[in-house]
Amino acid sequence: SRGIGLMIAKGFSNAGANVLLTSRSEEACKEAVESLGTSNCRYLVSNVSSRAGCEQLAEQVAEMFDNRLDVLINNAGTSWGEPLERKSGKANWGFDKVMDLNVKGIFYLTRACIPLLEKSATTEDPARIINVGSVVGLVPQEAPTHAYDASKAAVHQLTKKFAADLAPKHITVNCLAPGFVPSRMSDGLKSWGADRETIAKNVPLGRMGNENDMAGACIYLSSQAGAWCTGVILNVDGG
Repeated sequence: SRGIGLMIAKGFSNAGANVLLTSRSEEACKEAVESLGTSNCRYLVSNVSSRAGCEQLAEQVAEMFDNRLDVLINNAGTSWGEPLERKSGKANWGFDKVMDLNVKGIFYLTRACIPLLEKSATTEDPARIINVGSVVGLVPQEAPTHAYDASKAAVHQLTKKFAADLAPKHITVNCLAPGFVPSRMSDGLKSWGADRETIAKNVPLGRMGNENDMAGACIYLSSQAGAWCTGVILNVDGG
């Protein structure tokens, strides 16, 4: 309902797709749908940090879309920054919270949606799954975001695992690995000395990512042009 997820939703909505947004906050979902200003975008409130929440969402999607799903984009994610020297207590440096949503949530929701994706899949036009990873799953960032960085590396590996599993069902599974994009999550890096201007200066192409970069990559992977791609970790990071 915000950040990269909203950027992707806007791109698909503008391209004429029937889009379903979901997040834990109904208010955030409503604001997101209203901001898009199109009639082909709806929302559901859900919590994909648990198996039960993922399975309930898949059931609701089946009812809304007649048991069919063309594209599943797993974008939900959270981050956590905490120095190693700090005694984290019950938070455990964010590992439980981050892994539940960023990794386990993708596994549970993908598994629950496989029957819906199979219904729309063909050899020439497969169903598509796109997971949102991150370049920090490839190259760790300087901030003490150990759980987040590890979770995104896990997303990349899970993408490849699902790609192998689901290819016989004519379902492609790829991963968008964004660099730094203006969002509430990336703004959290200010706590560790990385504001937007500093980040942009360190990108070889001289800027942060935008909605065209994020949506364009996902539309490509969902289009006929991307129908023969699976198991790909696509870096969209400015170099």
